[in-house]
Amino acid sequence: MGGVTPSVTVLRADNPGPMTLDGTRSVVLRAPGSPSCVVVDPGPDDDTHLRALAAAGPVDLVLVTHRHADHTAGSPRLRELTGAPVRAADPEHCHGGEPLRDGEVIEAAGVRIEVVATPGHTGDSVSFRVDGPGEAPVVLTGDTVLGRGTTVIAEPDGSLADYLHSLDVLERLGAGRLAVPAHGPAIEDLGAAVQAYRSHRLERLAQVRAVLAALGPEATVDDVVAHVYADVDAAVLPAARQSVAAQLAYLRAER
Repeated sequence: MGGVTPSVTVLRADNPGPMTLDGTRSVVLRAPGSPSCVVVDPGPDDDTHLRALAAAGPVDLVLVTHRHADHTAGSPRLRELTGAPVRAADPEHCHGGEPLRDGEVIEAAGVRIEVVATPGHTGDSVSFRVDGPGEAPVVLTGDTVLGRGTTVIAEPDGSLADYLHSLDVLERLGAGRLAVPAHGPAIEDLGAAVQAYRSHRLERLAQVRAVLAALGPEATVDDVVAHVYADVDAAVLPAARQSVAAQLAYLRAER
């Protein structure tokens, strides 16, 4: 378990892969001297990982950034081990707790946690601004901004329009601030990372527009992937197809 600040500690699950990078990072929040903690993103249903999180307790509360299984599959087991309620924006992933609300402030384990809706990667994605006593705020970005590479606009409810708006929100929230993503290393300046993300997205959109201009407005997802993502690893092509579908939906709505 690695400390990021006195109040923010990370425990990485052993689930590496093309979509999870070196593994999902669960975050333990606890102000110095607090007898209990909050866990963000229990991760996969890996008993070794979940027991390590439970051992960091007592766990008062479990929070989830979004619905994907590498973040949520361990939630029922962690609740079983700790008795802590699990809260997410999507009621389906709540266990003994209420759904999270945008702008809600949670005071627990000696820290202040603000819920920030950041849909786009998925419709239910949220980030958390964490204020520990006497510390600069840290932003937990889930999969909305990663520590390495870029995120996918995931089917069925990912939205590029929502995602671009969420980047605006995170740029304002994270200017000059440390961020802890769910995959990849910590980000020293979230605002700068968001600017790079936006530039990448707009560059991809320009490439998709060029393909549509060449092939016609009814070009398919596979047509666009073949032109724009020809150089990517085959293992991430399913993610590329999801992002292209979102880009085409965005451009067609724009028209």
